[in-house]
Amino acid sequence: MFVGNNWDGTADVIRSSGDFRKIGRINVIPDKDQRLAAIYTNPLNLAVFLGIRLTAGEGHDQFVDDMYSTPDGTAMVASRPSFGDVVSIDLATGKVKWRFPVSGYRSDHMALSPDGTRVAVSSSLSNNVYVLDISTGRQLGSFATGAKPHENVFTPDGKIWNMSIGEVNNDLDAPWQDFLKGDRHITIADASTYKVVRTIDMRSRLDAFGRKDLSNAVRPAVFSPDFSKLYFQVSYFNGLVEYDVATDKITRVKTLPKNPATSDDRTTFVNDSRHHGLSMGPGGGKLCVAGTMDDYATVVDRATLQQGPLVNASKPYWATVSGDGKSCVISESGADQVTAISFATGQKTVSVPVGDHPQRVRVARIPADWTGPTD
Repeated sequence: MFVGNNWDGTADVIRSSGDFRKIGRINVIPDKDQRLAAIYTNPLNLAVFLGIRLTAGEGHDQFVDDMYSTPDGTAMVASRPSFGDVVSIDLATGKVKWRFPVSGYRSDHMALSPDGTRVAVSSSLSNNVYVLDISTGRQLGSFATGAKPHENVFTPDGKIWNMSIGEVNNDLDAPWQDFLKGDRHITIADASTYKVVRTIDMRSRLDAFGRKDLSNAVRPAVFSPDFSKLYFQVSYFNGLVEYDVATDKITRVKTLPKNPATSDDRTTFVNDSRHHGLSMGPGGGKLCVAGTMDDYATVVDRATLQQGPLVNASKPYWATVSGDGKSCVISESGADQVTAISFATGQKTVSVPVGDHPQRVRVARIPADWTGPTD
């Protein structure tokens, strides 16, 4: 598994199951001096760079957001928000193989196509998604999104779903100020032509379900195995929402426990996200939720939406599935570790130290004898 240490600019490589022991570390910013020189000579780029540090970065630069391995396992492709690009890092040499700068100077969440040959990356300040050839970095297409595109998901029917979250880098968080957050909706594009085929604004769906109080900014999201249901988190909410794709309706909303020590002041939530991180076990029976601001993670039964034990965790920022499908793996950005939680029992099994402020965690393919760059 790749673990992106956002503030370090590194990615730890750990085993994808069992003891999750550390195998090696990748420097995701080997070209740091070159990139900073370019940024400091471009006033607009510098303004964005410093703005990221002061807002989303919580006083830090954001050097690695999302990561995937190439199909042959020879390289890692990563988005680097503060550098506004996507790069491919050669796993043998640690050097940059290719670099793709996004418009707007900030890259964000990515998604890997089902065949592993393409990555879709959100350009969060230009409201675009770019689709790149994972081996060459060549742009294959792009499409426009709502305000501040975030999560991307490829679906087996040949679509790309993008979720826009709106403006999250200010304190205009009171419910009556919601209109200032921008146009937030799901954008669905054809994964071959990259033409937008549909948009879904969850505002009317949430209202119809009786939840006008919930934001329509869709955060991390995961489909059921048959892609009939979409489960997602929204800004400010300690819980998750179930959406039926065929009927185009919200069908259930699950409110999860609050941590009594967590303030309800929405301006204190990191980038508007009270909970941020959601995964589903391979059989589709269990969901795993990262309760970011509430400092816990929990496994939720999908049939009943009953949560399991609340596993203490320090600002968990992501949730994914282990290589063997038995565990949910969360990144504890406040403790600089990743933690595995059993889908079967809902209990923590192991924690492994990683770098500074781990966020995205992805299952990866690498050579069996790899231990780190050799040059």
